[in-house]
Amino acid sequence: MSKVKAAVIGAGSWGTALAQVLADNGHSVQLWGRRNELSAEINETHVNSRYLPDVVLDPAIKAYSDLADTAADNDYIVCAVPTKAIRDTIKQLRPLLHANSILVHASKGIEPGTFKRISEMMEEELEGVTYKAVAVLSGPSHAEEVGIKQPTTVAVSSKDAEAAASVQDLFMNNYFRVYTNEDMIGVEIGGALKNIIALGIGMTDGLGYGDNTKAALMTRGLAEITRLGVALGANPMTFIGLSGLGDLIVTCTSEHSRNWRAGRLLGQGKKLDDVLDEMGMVVEGVRTTKAVFELAKTENVEMPITSALYSVLFEEEPPLQAADRLMGRMKKNEEESSFMGRNEGGRKN
Repeated sequence: MSKVKAAVIGAGSWGTALAQVLADNGHSVQLWGRRNELSAEINETHVNSRYLPDVVLDPAIKAYSDLADTAADNDYIVCAVPTKAIRDTIKQLRPLLHANSILVHASKGIEPGTFKRISEMMEEELEGVTYKAVAVLSGPSHAEEVGIKQPTTVAVSSKDAEAAASVQDLFMNNYFRVYTNEDMIGVEIGGALKNIIALGIGMTDGLGYGDNTKAALMTRGLAEITRLGVALGANPMTFIGLSGLGDLIVTCTSEHSRNWRAGRLLGQGKKLDDVLDEMGMVVEGVRTTKAVFELAKTENVEMPITSALYSVLFEEEPPLQAADRLMGRMKKNEEESSFMGRNEGGRKN
């Protein structure tokens, strides 16, 4: 595609890596971070030493700590901030948008209380504003590997197919391959819920369990993700794709994963508050576990792994006890318990 101006909101590891992808594609890139010293470091040394220290950034990336300076007059605005910061960020972006603005979110989570996906939160905050579309970019993509140009594949989805195709063109290059997917619900649900399962697998690693346990949790975790996704209107095939199974694999098996690392610390006996302090970065799976536990109850969808993690995170159940309780559940038929979608007595999908 022709070279464009693009703003990336959020100078964490993922936002910085995406800014580098855009710069590699020859686009003019403005990167926003909250702290003046971080923006100064990126502009002067072309390194983000806190979040992506091993990557030398393209000098074409210009960093700012003022949101208006970053986002004004850009056709593409990529939001790579934590879920809890989405609403406030979009409120600040409202006056900077125009009729051709495409907002791409690269975050993964569900809002507690409202149970809204990130695109729904954005659309709600943009009510009354003229813009072209909201899109989601998701898939198996550790920032540390994208930053050093290792082959990566992701999916982009939007209600506006033309906008999704333009975002595909914006990001795609010889190491960052982008597929389009029409199922926005499934893409967002898969990206958000895999963090819950990664917490669980990290926890079992912390307990000293091995590969059998990991395979069991990933497989049954995918069944839970699919059940809830289908209940919310997603295409079940999405969950065997990049933003489902693909993202689940990479998040559950890599030390790059914050959620896996946090889960491992919990399995080793550390308290949640201490784990979050030690991590020093947002662990999206914690907040998402609370939201999805409550959402599953309202939708009458059975999610035993999520329920067990909720008990550990928010009710202080010992991880070993939660694992034993999961294994002691009543016997099931694998196919039916994977895809029926609702608890016994509820409407079946």
